[in-house]
Amino acid sequence: MITGRVVGVNGNMVRVEVDGNVRMNEVAYVCVEDKKLKSEVIRIRGKHAELQVFEITRGIGVGDLVEFTGELLSVKLGPGLLAQIYDGLQNPLPELARKCGFFLERGVYVDPLDPEKRWAFTPVAKPGDVVTGGDTLGTVPEGIFQHRIMVPFNMREQYTVRRVVPAGDYTVNDVVAEVEDPQGEVYPLTMSFYWPVKVPITAYAERLQPTEPMVTKIRIIDTFFPVARGGTYCIPGPFGAGKTVLQQITSRNAEVDIVIIAACGERAGEVVETLREFPELIDPRTGRTLMERTVIVCNTSSMPVAAREASVYTAVTLAEYYRQMGLDCLLLADSTSRWAQAMREMSGRLEEIPGEEAFPAYLESVIASFYERAGVVRLKDGSLGSVTIGGTVSPAGGNFEEPVTQATLKVVGAFHGLSRERSDARKYPAIHPLESWSKYRGVTDPAKTEYARKVLFDGNEVAQMMKVVGEEGTTLEDFVTYLKAEFLDNVYLQQDAFDPVDAAVGVERQRHTFDIVFDILSALYSFTSKEEARRFFALLTQKFKDYNTSEWDSADFRRLESEIRAMVEEKTTGRDEEAEYILSRKVESHA
Repeated sequence: MITGRVVGVNGNMVRVEVDGNVRMNEVAYVCVEDKKLKSEVIRIRGKHAELQVFEITRGIGVGDLVEFTGELLSVKLGPGLLAQIYDGLQNPLPELARKCGFFLERGVYVDPLDPEKRWAFTPVAKPGDVVTGGDTLGTVPEGIFQHRIMVPFNMREQYTVRRVVPAGDYTVNDVVAEVEDPQGEVYPLTMSFYWPVKVPITAYAERLQPTEPMVTKIRIIDTFFPVARGGTYCIPGPFGAGKTVLQQITSRNAEVDIVIIAACGERAGEVVETLREFPELIDPRTGRTLMERTVIVCNTSSMPVAAREASVYTAVTLAEYYRQMGLDCLLLADSTSRWAQAMREMSGRLEEIPGEEAFPAYLESVIASFYERAGVVRLKDGSLGSVTIGGTVSPAGGNFEEPVTQATLKVVGAFHGLSRERSDARKYPAIHPLESWSKYRGVTDPAKTEYARKVLFDGNEVAQMMKVVGEEGTTLEDFVTYLKAEFLDNVYLQQDAFDPVDAAVGVERQRHTFDIVFDILSALYSFTSKEEARRFFALLTQKFKDYNTSEWDSADFRRLESEIRAMVEEKTTGRDEEAEYILSRKVESHA
């Protein structure tokens, strides 16, 4: 074993003189008192190595022993990950609490997977089969999924299966198969293995372009600012604008198999709320607790700062692991700003040349490499798996021009910018419809969506003008445009999170509702006064809100829809030319 001695301590960074060769990202343990504190090599200079310690460094002194493991910072992969709550180093927090009580002790590390639990293993591979990294040896049931027991991803050669155990109950550490490499060496394989968190898992046949929408059942996202399955998106917003709430609603309603939440440096109170609520939330897909298909990686702002980086990489590695089983995974990182602040702190201690706002100069490349681990892949057996990454950003004062937000916007495919103004106006979700954007295709006709966006922009221009010249200074035509934009905002962009129907809206209903909204927005009306126009749209808005909360295709739903259509037809004199062209183009394409 390679060892070293501490020669300097600067906060959570320790400088070590090494008696041998070490490598970047290698795990080391700093021995202090009767504890061994886990750390990672982040820079090597000659015979000196700088380590970031994942624990509080109180008590470490010059001359203390450091033991290098020769292994990279890794997570243990195998059955039993679902429904767990881990810290950034993959220690199960409930198990730590049982060992340490209310206050977690440093230097205590627990096996991430229960070594005593027995799993019902069903073999898939047979003696004589040729396998390689990522191939399935057998399956075990884990919740509602069949968990694939795979050949470790780092075994890249062609191996011949020599032995597979018969169907039965085994622990994660029991040998379930033996394989032989071309040189004749035999490797025993268990249900679990380790994988370094900073190395992407590439045991697939092909990487594909994300094209299919990941349905969130939030209208403003699915219609206007969609996220592709296997894509990336970010949610920047000021404090209190609803970033965490939006992520929790998404995790509950998104059409994905596995949800992984990385609470990275968020306030402890906020994380505690998540931990309390998730076991009680009912999964709309199964009727059971949502926690059964969720993993939470929890690293609050009160925990050591270095572990924030580890928690982000731990979470994305777990997501990639389940993607290798042909599942669709959603990773929600909350918040990447706290992770960037941890990087800034470590960069300062390393005395690196600072970039903008003292963030490290390599901030953009680190953020890009994280989001690049999202994607859709075709596995070697032909099945598809995906990892979708959504990260919140907490810019100081809601300033989207700061470095973390800008670095994130360069690499993500959708931007859901939360607005303090909309949040204060109690508009949910508080996504700003004029500032946000998406590069992905939504669930509705893109031409109709663009038309509706144009109404929003035109209505906003009229609203700004009315602030100067007043309502009486605008024409009736402009005022109707303003009312149309307000109608679209009130009945489609906003949802009632407390209503069981309106809280989550399926694709079929979104398309149907948006077609009606498009007809209303594109209609030309015969109003004689602004007061008449205001009364018409106020009544229409109220009817539409009742329509939104009625059960899909119920008697109430059909009655309200016919009343809405009758109201509109009574005042309609025609249709906007651009809308006529959009509808005719659609008919032509169908023909």
